[in-house]
Amino acid sequence: MKAVLKVGAILLLASSLLAQTAAPAKKTARKSAASASASDVQALKDAVAAQQQQIQALQQQLQQTNQQLQQSSQQYQDTQQQLQKAQQAATDAQMTAAGLQASVAQKDAVDKLNAQYADIQTTLTNNAISAQDEQKRMSGLEATLGRFRFTGDVRVRGEDFFQTYSGCTACNDRNRARIRVRFGFEGKLNDDFTAGVAIATGSLGDPTTTNETFTNFFDRKTIGLDKGYITYNPVAHKWLSLTGGKFTYQWQRTQITGDPDTNPEGFSERFSKDFTSIPIVKNLNINFMQLFYNEASGNGGLFNGHDSFAVGGQVGGKLELTKFWTMTPSFLILNWRYPDAILNASFFATQATTTNNVNIVNPGSDPPVVAQFPVPGEGPGCSTPASSGLQSSQSCAFSPNGVTNATFVDANTGKLRFLSGFLYADLILNNTFKTKWSRLPVNLLVEYENNLNASEHPFDFTVKGKVADPAAVTRQDLGKQSHVYYADVSIGQQKTRGDLQVGYAFLRHEQDATIASFNESDQRAPSNILQHRVYALWRIRQNTTAAFTWWHGRTLDPFLQNATLAPQLQVSDSTKAHFLAPGQSEPWLNRFQFDLIYTF
Repeated sequence: MKAVLKVGAILLLASSLLAQTAAPAKKTARKSAASASASDVQALKDAVAAQQQQIQALQQQLQQTNQQLQQSSQQYQDTQQQLQKAQQAATDAQMTAAGLQASVAQKDAVDKLNAQYADIQTTLTNNAISAQDEQKRMSGLEATLGRFRFTGDVRVRGEDFFQTYSGCTACNDRNRARIRVRFGFEGKLNDDFTAGVAIATGSLGDPTTTNETFTNFFDRKTIGLDKGYITYNPVAHKWLSLTGGKFTYQWQRTQITGDPDTNPEGFSERFSKDFTSIPIVKNLNINFMQLFYNEASGNGGLFNGHDSFAVGGQVGGKLELTKFWTMTPSFLILNWRYPDAILNASFFATQATTTNNVNIVNPGSDPPVVAQFPVPGEGPGCSTPASSGLQSSQSCAFSPNGVTNATFVDANTGKLRFLSGFLYADLILNNTFKTKWSRLPVNLLVEYENNLNASEHPFDFTVKGKVADPAAVTRQDLGKQSHVYYADVSIGQQKTRGDLQVGYAFLRHEQDATIASFNESDQRAPSNILQHRVYALWRIRQNTTAAFTWWHGRTLDPFLQNATLAPQLQVSDSTKAHFLAPGQSEPWLNRFQFDLIYTF
């Protein structure tokens, strides 16, 4: 209020001063109109200046007063807000007091609700802990499963065989359907070790195939251990890889030295070095292998306790000869020790379906025939060659697709033996040529294999039974049957959906170039063959492939011992039917395969 009075007084004073200043100005003006002296004018100027100074002083005082008014107004507003807060606080206090007074009457109910709430909270806490534990277990399971890689496939096949010649009454066409199922997983035990396990269908007595034929009255199909191994590949030394167990081939190979379905057993050591700065050489590697195919305990077995095994090594690499030409060469030496154990296997090893006793002859047979007795094997059974003159109980040969190597019965021991030893020298040149179509590369593989321990000369079909001196009964006009010539050319690839690949392969495989027991099971015979193969593959989906293969083959030399011949065909007696004269060839066998393969 005092501030308002001050403002009014100041305004009144300023008005009187302005009035006083204006009056003399008018008078001075009139005097100036008449005759004003210089001193009067000067006095008037001084008076005006003084009045202006007073006005400025009053204006400054007015500004200060306005500021004080604003501050007073702000203080008033603050006081009002504090008063409102105090009133609100008082109201809240009254309500709180009233609530407390009301809650006193409800204390028991509140305590009960609090107890129930505590129980609920405990239950929720326990559930949360259980959920966390379950999440930890699931995370642990996911982490464990994440270390494993699952693989496998299912293949359904339709297959047809056609082979005939003039006058053959037993050359019936054969048609069958087959299935192959494989499943496996590989897991990292830690950063340095990897282990794998796989199972597959197929007869336990035939390592060269995983097929099961649709037959035997809808019976369940056999499934066995196909792979089981541990690999040591240290992070600190990636160039080193050591594998032991039953595993896939760790070195470069083709079906010449082993069927693709066969998984060898033993140990393998690989030393591999990649190069990035060298213009042509991109990789060099050395592989060693020790493979065990028959174990003899104590002094038992054909060789008085000596185990049968294969030991060898391979040198390989990768060469980028041009920007569009890549070559993967390799050279293998593999020595098979004590291989005659293969010809003197057990009924169990071959899953024999029949057995016999040479002392029991079928009554009424002429000439006498040893009686056969069924045993619960799945097959394929003993493959003892007819040229030996032995019964399966005397010598059970392990060769799922037949023995086509030269063999003889040792006159001293009565045991069946190979004419040749087996020391493989195998050269492979695998080439890939890029084209302007990225999905249509040209692939060319050529291979030459030589058995360095093959006999200098082979047996012909006349050699049978016991032989005292094998070298004395060989055909001197024929040289070593030790060579394999193989070529496979294709265009295309099988990587992504829609990929197409077509190819052709040629094979000339002499009789004793490799051991017949482990060779490709789909060709005309394990060895002593001339084989053509035409194939096509179409990647219908990323994990589904349709394939077609035509095998067109025949026996290379039908006049060698243990040569595979068409039904009823014979080379020993020109006076009997179905005689194959010298210079003639066995008719071609055509085998067609239609496959649908699902891979996961």
